[in-house]
Amino acid sequence: MIRKIVSIDEEKCNGCGLCVPKCAEGAIELVDGKARLVSEKYCDGLGACLGTCPQDAIEVEEREAEEFDEAATKQHLAEQAKEHEGHDACPGVAAHLLRKAPVAKTPLDDGEQTPSALGNWPVQLKLVPVVAPQFRGARLLIAADCTPFAFADFHKRFLADHALLIGCPKLDDAEMYRRKLAQLFVQNDIESVEVVHMEVPCCHGLVHLVQRAIADSGKDIPLATREIGIDGSITKSSTEYRKRGNGQRETE
Repeated sequence: MIRKIVSIDEEKCNGCGLCVPKCAEGAIELVDGKARLVSEKYCDGLGACLGTCPQDAIEVEEREAEEFDEAATKQHLAEQAKEHEGHDACPGVAAHLLRKAPVAKTPLDDGEQTPSALGNWPVQLKLVPVVAPQFRGARLLIAADCTPFAFADFHKRFLADHALLIGCPKLDDAEMYRRKLAQLFVQNDIESVEVVHMEVPCCHGLVHLVQRAIADSGKDIPLATREIGIDGSITKSSTEYRKRGNGQRETE
């Protein structure tokens, strides 16, 4: 049938995701870092998502398309809610840059407080948008989520002047991490990447998936790795330099 339906220009789309929550039918999702219409039958063509895109990548066109299916849409929304377990609705996942300012003293403080070096929010890799202000020309720190507890001087030694992402390659979806990081590297000008991980074997997976994501992106991004022992010491350190003419990376 000929009807109105949303059209997304993937060349213009930068993957910011602002259109996703505006679609009450769940017809738009981020796929490989781009907003996409996941099924014609979920789109009612009313255009509630219009005006939310800073790149003007969304419009409503009239063309032959599958008929809007209200029952299928309700089932789709129910499945989305179960899968995401409410994370997408949480205002705490909105991207923020944090200003560095002296720590305010409160009545609950019972001693001296060290200022935080955290410069961005959110920090969970599975929650952060692919395109966010903190990634512009960033020195990116990707940390296994146990490392700040093991390494006492984490903020001063690793976090200062870095954009932070954290995750666990054992408990989370490592393949999702790889795909998301590859898109992040493609769509942002990342200056360098530093991976901080624990010495336990499963945590080395974080290094491997970051290496694969850099390779998938086709970018030449310097990669440093730091291994933290369970006693809180730095047990290993290495740096991979930019690719040379033969396409290989050198490690020291």
